[in-house]
Amino acid sequence: MPDLLQIENIRKTFPGVVALDDVSFSVSPGEIHTLLGENGAGKSTLMNVLTGLYHPDRGSISIDGEEVHFASPRDSLARGIGMVHQHFMLVPAHSVFENILLALDNVPNFFNRKEYKQKIAALIDEFGLDLDLDSPVWKLSIGAQQWIELIKLLMRDCRLLILDEPTAVLTPQEADRLFTVLERLKKQGKSIIFISHKMREVMKISDRVTILKKGHSITTLQRGDYDENRLASLMIGNDKIPQWQKNLQMSDEIVLEIEKLSVRNDRGLSDLESFDLQLKKGEILGIAGVAGNGQKALAEVLTGLKNANSGKILAKGEDITNSDAKKSYIAGIAHIPEDRKSIGIAPDMSVDENLIMKSFKSGAFSRWIFQDKGAIRRNASEKIEQFAIKSGPDGTPVRYLSGGNIQKVIIARELSEAPAVLVALYPTRGLDIGSAEYVHKVIADGADEGMSTILIAEDLDELLKLSDRIAVMFRGQLVGYVDPRNTTREEIGLMMSGEKQGGAACN
Repeated sequence: MPDLLQIENIRKTFPGVVALDDVSFSVSPGEIHTLLGENGAGKSTLMNVLTGLYHPDRGSISIDGEEVHFASPRDSLARGIGMVHQHFMLVPAHSVFENILLALDNVPNFFNRKEYKQKIAALIDEFGLDLDLDSPVWKLSIGAQQWIELIKLLMRDCRLLILDEPTAVLTPQEADRLFTVLERLKKQGKSIIFISHKMREVMKISDRVTILKKGHSITTLQRGDYDENRLASLMIGNDKIPQWQKNLQMSDEIVLEIEKLSVRNDRGLSDLESFDLQLKKGEILGIAGVAGNGQKALAEVLTGLKNANSGKILAKGEDITNSDAKKSYIAGIAHIPEDRKSIGIAPDMSVDENLIMKSFKSGAFSRWIFQDKGAIRRNASEKIEQFAIKSGPDGTPVRYLSGGNIQKVIIARELSEAPAVLVALYPTRGLDIGSAEYVHKVIADGADEGMSTILIAEDLDELLKLSDRIAVMFRGQLVGYVDPRNTTREEIGLMMSGEKQGGAACN
């Protein structure tokens, strides 16, 4: 059977950067083909070429043996290629039905609403998804929004589906459900390009794996010809993984205390309910819980992005409850946000400018009423070297950086004022092995210097490796604390489902 997709010798350059160089790979009908590579390896650029967002400098793309040229995403969609991006293309104020309808071609001005709803509902029911077509998108979880993006492509009858880090925003249960859906699509003859950093997922779902490194396609391996160690070795190559050591630096001094804190969301529902927490100096306090149990609200209320309805937040005894983000920063609380691109950076500004966004009014970066460009550049050069940021040519907008390098820019900025507390919300989500280990090293080194960290993560292995203590959340409440050295994944899992230590349930 001929390949559905054949990519040969693709090259793509940007000013001063070779993003792709002589990349080749193919996808067969009814195949799940994984693209594996570190941040900056060229995965997203290659997919943007394939979907018509970028035009290759040279090379060819063939569908069913016929060479094609895509001038826009509309052209690739017309040939049955669709992509679910990491950052969804949805209109939050519109309903699920309206968002799906917007993605369809040739919908008449006067259409039978009931007929279209029935078609979409039949597809949702076929895959056992839980979506209310009349619900506004802003009310849905991130996982539910991803299903909308997938349904949009299936309604267009796309033959090749590209999923870019699809499980980065999903709970383990949602990820398993996605894999079940992908297996069904595979049996229907659909082909899937699956982009992921998570070795367990790659091993579980892939028929073939292509390794990208520094813009080159290194090799393609069949299922059975690889294991996690071989894939990691090919992906990392001779690059050095940051080395760090976890030391017990925690003291008994309380630097942050939360008392009976309650927070409500935009729907009037409780995100946090009588929540208590204590953070000690030099401690890495892990927060475990299934996504959607109040972790995001906790990070936002601590960093001044959300107000509490009741309760107190004390930073070294000072009441900072309902302070704005500037006051929280002054109080010594830094923040690595969940959404790097929407909240963490100003995407069209340069790396230099992003690195001083919290300190641009400082006398160190100004001359009278004007910015001191020389001082800003020297600060950027220092931070780029200190945090190993691959920033490209001077003046490059930060949005052109890979996810791992954007995260390094955020970390460099947040740690520039030596904060007492770092609130890190899913800081390694979507990062490759090397970038994730770098984040771990920064947090561990910070603890050695007396910085306290609230580490909110979905990966229990990450929490067990880094944390001095782990606090478990369920439905906006604290279930209890565990010692990572004396607990099991099973015990934490039970607590994440609401069972308190000793067998009592958390209401």
